[in-house]
Amino acid sequence: MIDLHCHMLPGIDDGAVDLEMSLRMARMAVADGVHTLACTPHIYPGLYENTATGIRAAVDSLQARLDARGIKLRLLVGADVHLQPGLSQSIRGGRVPTLAGSRYLLLEPPHHVAPPRFEESVFDLMAAGYVPVITHPERLTWIEDHYPTFTRLVERGVWMQLTAASVAGKFGRRPRYWSHRMLDEGCVHILASDAHHPERRPTILSEGRDAAALRVGEIEANHLVLTRPQGIVENAAPGDLPPLPHGKMLPKAGGGFWKRLIGAQ
Repeated sequence: MIDLHCHMLPGIDDGAVDLEMSLRMARMAVADGVHTLACTPHIYPGLYENTATGIRAAVDSLQARLDARGIKLRLLVGADVHLQPGLSQSIRGGRVPTLAGSRYLLLEPPHHVAPPRFEESVFDLMAAGYVPVITHPERLTWIEDHYPTFTRLVERGVWMQLTAASVAGKFGRRPRYWSHRMLDEGCVHILASDAHHPERRPTILSEGRDAAALRVGEIEANHLVLTRPQGIVENAAPGDLPPLPHGKMLPKAGGGFWKRLIGAQ
């Protein structure tokens, strides 16, 4: 499996706090069947002022430590990027990294407030030649009232990445509901761990993959954690990768009905 979203670099954001924690997380990932992992610290102006140069140096340093200890894990450069003015220019200027230098970019929306001009900002990135990969939409507190936004983005070619633990129910009923719904409707391109800590947010991908397989089948579950992630690493065009499965037709989101349904689960 390939994990393209992990906060494992020591002391660089709200993930691993030191090298020992990074090594523990790396060993957990390997034991779970992950052979390639993207280190994706936050780039959040005013809070986490990471740059491509600093992230690359940290990845090279951690890779050397893994190699010295015989931990068979290939690390890639990436970032969990927040929307900011001039983002496409920052990418072109080499200040913000894409995933493994590809056309694919992890894009993290605000957790609690729908940002103004969100769709327009995402489409601007696409017009600049990038494929935004929206991280953990199922965990956003505003997805209930804006679910059609995400389906429209998918229809226009934006990718969606679920957190594996959400699919497995580790974040609670609400993220589980939305992750299962997005899978059922054929709106999910990849799964990732979004790991931050060996106990609280571990580098475990297999549980989410197995839970997804119960809803979309084994072939699509493998596409979620291997085929499409490998395509990202190789910078394949989206059209050259397996298409999303035809989703089930479900009622539209909105109103108290879905809130009652979530609460009843």
